[in-house]
Amino acid sequence: METPQPVLRLTDGLALRRFEGEADLPELFRVIEESLEHLRPWMPWVAEHGVEKTREFLAGRAGCWESRQEFTYAVTLDGAIVGVCGLFRREDTPEGGREIGYWLRPGATGRGLMTRTVRALVEEAFRLPDVEYVEVVHDVANLASGAVPARAGFTVHRREAADGDLAPAESGENQIWRLTRHGS
Repeated sequence: METPQPVLRLTDGLALRRFEGEADLPELFRVIEESLEHLRPWMPWVAEHGVEKTREFLAGRAGCWESRQEFTYAVTLDGAIVGVCGLFRREDTPEGGREIGYWLRPGATGRGLMTRTVRALVEEAFRLPDVEYVEVVHDVANLASGAVPARAGFTVHRREAADGDLAPAESGENQIWRLTRHGS
Protein backbone atom coordinates (compact mmCIF):
# COMPACT_ATOMS: atom_id res chain seq x y z
CA MET A 1 0.00 0.00 0.00
CA GLU A 2 1.15 3.47 -0.80
CA THR A 3 2.01 6.06 1.80
CA PRO A 4 2.87 9.74 1.47
CA GLN A 5 6.47 10.73 0.88
CA PRO A 6 8.47 10.85 4.14
CA VAL A 7 10.00 14.23 3.22
CA LEU A 8 8.29 17.02 1.31
CA ARG A 9 10.57 19.89 0.33
CA LEU A 10 8.58 23.00 -0.49
CA THR A 11 10.23 26.36 -1.21
CA ASP A 12 12.15 28.99 0.75
CA GLY A 13 13.44 26.54 3.36
CA LEU A 14 10.00 25.09 4.21
CA ALA A 15 9.84 21.30 4.42
CA LEU A 16 7.80 18.54 6.03
CA ARG A 17 9.46 15.40 7.33
CA ARG A 18 8.43 12.33 9.23
CA PHE A 19 9.26 12.51 12.89
CA GLU A 20 12.38 10.62 13.91
CA GLY A 21 11.14 9.35 17.27
CA GLU A 22 13.20 10.06 20.37
CA ALA A 23 15.72 12.07 18.34
CA ASP A 24 13.09 14.80 17.89
CA LEU A 25 12.10 14.94 21.57
CA PRO A 26 14.28 17.85 22.77
CA GLU A 27 13.44 20.15 19.88
CA LEU A 28 9.72 19.34 19.68
CA PHE A 29 9.30 19.66 23.44
CA ARG A 30 11.04 23.06 23.37
CA VAL A 31 8.86 24.30 20.48
CA ILE A 32 5.70 23.23 22.32
CA GLU A 33 6.93 24.88 25.53
CA GLU A 34 7.58 28.13 23.67
CA SER A 35 4.11 27.90 22.04
CA LEU A 36 1.96 26.98 25.06
CA GLU A 37 0.13 30.29 25.41
CA HIS A 38 -0.47 30.38 21.65
CA LEU A 39 -1.81 26.79 21.57
CA ARG A 40 -3.69 26.67 24.90
CA PRO A 41 -6.88 28.41 23.66
CA TRP A 42 -7.37 25.93 20.79
CA MET A 43 -5.65 22.63 21.56
CA PRO A 44 -7.17 20.52 24.38
CA TRP A 45 -4.04 18.32 24.60
CA VAL A 46 -2.02 21.30 25.89
CA ALA A 47 -3.61 20.83 29.34
CA GLU A 48 -1.70 17.54 29.66
CA HIS A 49 1.51 18.68 27.96
CA GLY A 50 4.76 17.43 29.41
CA VAL A 51 7.95 15.70 28.38
CA GLU A 52 6.43 12.22 28.83
CA LYS A 53 3.37 13.10 26.73
CA THR A 54 5.66 14.43 24.00
CA ARG A 55 7.75 11.25 24.22
CA GLU A 56 4.57 9.12 23.93
CA PHE A 57 3.41 11.15 20.93
CA LEU A 58 6.72 10.65 19.13
CA ALA A 59 6.90 6.95 20.03
CA GLY A 60 3.55 6.35 18.36
CA ARG A 61 4.29 8.05 15.05
CA ALA A 62 6.00 5.12 13.30
CA GLY A 63 3.15 2.72 14.10
CA CYS A 64 0.55 5.22 12.92
CA TRP A 65 2.46 5.64 9.65
CA GLU A 66 2.77 1.88 9.11
CA SER A 67 -0.94 1.31 9.82
CA ARG A 68 -1.78 4.12 7.34
CA GLN A 69 -4.06 5.72 9.95
CA GLU A 70 -1.97 8.85 10.45
CA PHE A 71 0.92 10.48 8.65
CA THR A 72 2.41 13.09 10.97
CA TYR A 73 5.10 15.51 9.90
CA ALA A 74 7.38 18.00 11.59
CA VAL A 75 6.96 21.32 9.81
CA THR A 76 10.48 22.68 9.44
CA LEU A 77 11.84 26.02 8.33
CA ASP A 78 15.53 26.06 7.45
CA GLY A 79 15.80 22.72 9.24
CA ALA A 80 14.24 23.84 12.55
CA ILE A 81 10.88 22.49 13.75
CA VAL A 82 8.27 25.25 13.71
CA GLY A 83 5.11 23.16 13.96
CA VAL A 84 3.31 19.90 13.34
CA CYS A 85 0.86 18.77 10.68
CA GLY A 86 -0.77 15.50 9.92
CA LEU A 87 -2.95 13.66 7.46
CA PHE A 88 -5.14 11.18 9.29
CA ARG A 89 -8.30 9.14 9.33
CA ARG A 90 -10.53 9.24 12.39
CA GLU A 91 -12.44 6.12 13.37
CA ASP A 92 -15.71 7.71 12.23
CA THR A 93 -14.32 9.02 8.92
CA PRO A 94 -16.05 7.32 5.99
CA GLU A 95 -13.93 5.42 3.49
CA GLY A 96 -12.26 7.74 1.02
CA GLY A 97 -11.78 10.58 3.48
CA ARG A 98 -8.83 12.02 5.38
CA GLU A 99 -8.43 15.01 7.66
CA ILE A 100 -5.57 17.47 7.99
CA GLY A 101 -4.63 18.95 11.36
CA TYR A 102 -1.92 21.51 12.07
CA TRP A 103 -0.31 24.07 14.34
CA LEU A 104 2.63 26.45 14.15
CA ARG A 105 4.71 28.20 16.77
CA PRO A 106 3.73 31.88 17.10
CA GLY A 107 6.83 33.25 15.35
CA ALA A 108 6.06 31.20 12.22
CA THR A 109 2.46 32.33 11.74
CA GLY A 110 1.17 34.95 9.35
CA ARG A 111 3.58 34.10 6.51
CA GLY A 112 1.58 31.55 4.53
CA LEU A 113 3.67 28.62 5.76
CA MET A 114 0.69 26.56 6.85
CA THR A 115 -1.26 27.27 3.68
CA ARG A 116 1.68 25.93 1.66
CA THR A 117 1.95 22.97 4.04
CA VAL A 118 -1.73 22.10 3.67
CA ARG A 119 -1.54 22.33 -0.12
CA ALA A 120 1.42 19.92 -0.08
CA LEU A 121 -0.45 17.50 2.19
CA VAL A 122 -3.49 17.61 -0.09
CA GLU A 123 -1.27 16.67 -3.03
CA GLU A 124 0.14 13.76 -1.04
CA ALA A 125 -3.34 12.67 0.03
CA PHE A 126 -4.56 12.56 -3.55
CA ARG A 127 -1.56 10.44 -4.56
CA LEU A 128 -3.11 7.72 -2.39
CA PRO A 129 -5.62 5.70 -4.42
CA ASP A 130 -8.15 5.35 -1.60
CA VAL A 131 -8.51 9.09 -0.83
CA GLU A 132 -11.37 10.92 -2.51
CA TYR A 133 -11.60 13.96 -0.24
CA VAL A 134 -9.68 15.82 2.46
CA GLU A 135 -11.20 17.84 5.28
CA VAL A 136 -10.00 20.46 7.73
CA VAL A 137 -11.98 20.71 10.97
CA HIS A 138 -11.64 23.64 13.35
CA ASP A 139 -13.66 25.43 15.99
CA VAL A 140 -15.61 28.29 14.39
CA ALA A 141 -14.04 30.72 16.88
CA ASN A 142 -10.53 29.88 15.63
CA LEU A 143 -10.41 32.30 12.72
CA ALA A 144 -6.70 31.79 12.04
CA SER A 145 -7.18 28.05 11.54
CA GLY A 146 -10.14 28.72 9.27
CA ALA A 147 -8.14 31.05 7.06
CA VAL A 148 -5.83 28.22 6.00
CA PRO A 149 -8.36 25.98 4.20
CA ALA A 150 -10.02 29.06 2.70
CA ARG A 151 -6.70 30.07 1.10
CA ALA A 152 -5.88 26.47 0.13
CA GLY A 153 -8.99 26.06 -2.03
CA PHE A 154 -11.30 24.17 0.34
CA THR A 155 -15.00 25.05 0.62
CA VAL A 156 -17.16 24.97 3.73
CA HIS A 157 -18.88 21.59 3.82
CA ARG A 158 -20.87 21.77 7.07
CA ARG A 159 -20.93 22.77 10.72
CA GLU A 160 -21.52 20.45 13.64
CA ALA A 161 -21.28 20.26 17.40
CA ALA A 162 -17.83 19.34 18.65
CA ASP A 163 -17.41 16.13 20.58
CA GLY A 164 -14.79 15.48 23.22
CA ASP A 165 -12.83 17.89 25.35
CA LEU A 166 -12.81 21.57 24.47
CA ALA A 167 -9.92 23.97 24.82
CA PRO A 168 -10.60 27.23 26.71
CA ALA A 169 -11.41 29.46 23.69
CA GLU A 170 -13.41 26.90 21.73
CA SER A 171 -17.12 27.50 21.15
CA GLY A 172 -18.08 23.85 20.78
CA GLU A 173 -19.09 24.25 17.14
CA ASN A 174 -16.83 22.91 14.41
CA GLN A 175 -16.60 24.07 10.85
CA ILE A 176 -15.68 21.38 8.36
CA TRP A 177 -13.99 22.37 5.11
CA ARG A 178 -13.69 19.88 2.25
CA LEU A 179 -11.66 19.53 -0.92
CA THR A 180 -12.41 16.61 -3.23
CA ARG A 181 -10.05 14.88 -5.58
CA HIS A 182 -11.86 16.46 -8.51
CA GLY A 183 -12.13 19.99 -7.08
CA SER A 184 -14.17 21.76 -4.38
